[in-house]
Amino acid sequence: MKLENQPILNIPKTTFEKLSTTLSLLLLMVNVIYLLIQWSELPNQVPIHFGITGEADGWGSKGMIWFLPIMGCLLWLGLTLLERVPHLHNYSGLTEENVESQYRNSRMMLNVIKTEIIIFLVLASYQSVQVAHENSFGLGIWELPIFLGVIFSTMGFFMYRSFKLKRTSDSL
Repeated sequence: MKLENQPILNIPKTTFEKLSTTLSLLLLMVNVIYLLIQWSELPNQVPIHFGITGEADGWGSKGMIWFLPIMGCLLWLGLTLLERVPHLHNYSGLTEENVESQYRNSRMMLNVIKTEIIIFLVLASYQSVQVAHENSFGLGIWELPIFLGVIFSTMGFFMYRSFKLKRTSDSL
């Protein structure tokens, strides 16, 4: 039976979700600690933008090195909060039979994407420090396409799973 309103359910987080959230938070903390350790050694100008080839093509003040960790913390917080309200997400064909599995699938997709984004931001932050120290030329040409490929593949996987969960409940 198709649901008119999306119910609020209390679905416990899976072990995977707990580990993934913990990993992403630890990565953010390690990133902040790394930047604090590197702070006194950083030059006054640090890379703030990388061109299509991955080379730094924009420079800013030393304080701009905190942009990526701050953005990571805000995204981590926002996505973590969004995981807690799967009843507010958009679903097609939500039924009493599939509501719990659809909520869990949606929540897990956000969780995985959150971790992938944090990994990318932490790596980009690390690479910015390396470029500032002249130990590296930039991000490289493949980092952004790989990141986008991973994110879109994750979304595709979980969307496919959502359609599969919907079809499974349609046959009940």
